[in-house]
This record gives sequence, structure tokens and C-alpha cells, in this order.
Amino acid sequence: MELKQPPGAGARRLPTQQRSLERLDRILTAARVLIVEKGSDRVKMSEIAALAEISIGSLYQYFPEKSAVIQTLAAQYSAECRGYIEEALTSVRDFAGLRVAFEGLLDQYYDLLLAEPVMRDIWSAMQADKTLMALELEESRACGALLAAAIQRVSPAADAAKIASSAFLIWQLGEATMRLAMSLERQEGDKLLETYKRMTWREISSP
Repeated sequence: MELKQPPGAGARRLPTQQRSLERLDRILTAARVLIVEKGSDRVKMSEIAALAEISIGSLYQYFPEKSAVIQTLAAQYSAECRGYIEEALTSVRDFAGLRVAFEGLLDQYYDLLLAEPVMRDIWSAMQADKTLMALELEESRACGALLAAAIQRVSPAADAAKIASSAFLIWQLGEATMRLAMSLERQEGDKLLETYKRMTWREISSP
């Protein structure tokens, strides 16, 4: 899963001119580089400005504080991941296809977290930032709704309210499972993910 980096929602101003878009991209690229090197909690706005080759004043025109930069990066990653989820689930037409799509998305997300230190850092920061926690909850609702729609298509007679509730819970528990897996040795994390797949599939396949 290769992530693109479109402009995000946490910026103070959303640029429309090409020059401003390029400057925003430099800011976010610099922030990602520094987060990989130091972790988001140790990165300073002055360091982001220096690496992006802009003045600190210009940086503050885009972002009022560092947390806004982190929120923008989080929003970008979330939007990109949701696009892949929507693409995978909207083509589902039977339970076999649903299982392949759902478990494939879990594998992709797990691999992405293992490969993307910036995403792992931001994802960990969500637990201490109310705005990021709200973003995670919003994404769980949105992705849960996509899963619910796929389940409803393959089982149209099932209770829609029950499916919606289960799908939301499954997705939010998936976030918690990934967080736990990231804190463990790789082999144990892999086994945990497989256990989560088995548990959730029993719920998904019996709507």
C-alpha cells in the first residue's frame, strides 16, 4: 500500500496556488523526516521551518502550532487508508470475497504500520491528543460503515442496525489490536493479528 500525500485539514490556511501547495508539501515532508529522526514529541517548529527552507513566520501562516502539523499528517494518512478500504470493500459481492477483502486490508494496514515510522508515531500520539482521538473515532465510524455496507450486500436479510453496530466495534477493536501488535515482538504480533481475524470473521459471517 503506497501512500500519497494530499493537502490535509489541519492547516491554518488551505493553499490554492501551485507555489503555496509546493510550500505546504515541503513543510509536511520536512515534518515527516524529522518525526522519523526524533519522534513527534521532540520535533520543534523551528526545525520544521529550517528543513523546509522557509521562515518560521511563513510556517506559522500555515500551522498555528506543531499539533496542527501532526493532525494534518494524521488526516492525510486516514483519508488515504480509507480510500483503499472503500476500493476493496465496494467490489465485494459474496462472503468469500468479503473475507479476502477484509483480511487483505488488515494485512496491508499491519504491513504499513511496520514500514511507516511516521504513521506509527502519529498513531501512538493519538492516545494523548483529543483531536487525534476524535479523528480516529471518526475514521472507525466511516470505515465501519463501509464494512457494514459490504456485509449488508452479501447478507441483505440481516438486521441493518446490528450489522452497523458490529462493524463499528470490529473496526475500533482492530485499531486496538494493531496498537497492541505493534508493542509486541513481531512473531507474537503476527499471531495476535491472526487471532483477531478468526474472532472477527465469526461475527462478520453470522450477521
